[in-house]
Amino acid sequence: MNVVFKLLGAGVSVGAGFVGTKLVDFLWQKITGEATPRGKDGLENTLRSALVFALVSGAVSTTIQVVANRSTQQAIERFSKTRDEV
Repeated sequence: MNVVFKLLGAGVSVGAGFVGTKLVDFLWQKITGEATPRGKDGLENTLRSALVFALVSGAVSTTIQVVANRSTQQAIERFSKTRDEV
């Protein structure tokens, strides 16, 4: 059962990272009116906007992943405790 929990935690983390990335991309386009400065296609953007995007994107994605990981761990602990009591 421990392997299932680890896979579940990894899946939640990956999903949270994906959602965080999409959220930042959407908000960046709404706020700035420009496409996200990613890869070679973003060379027309200034270095300043690329750095701001990188910082915001990293902070938001990491925060979402940490919250998702902690929530998953808490749920696993609660499940394990209730299962031990039965």
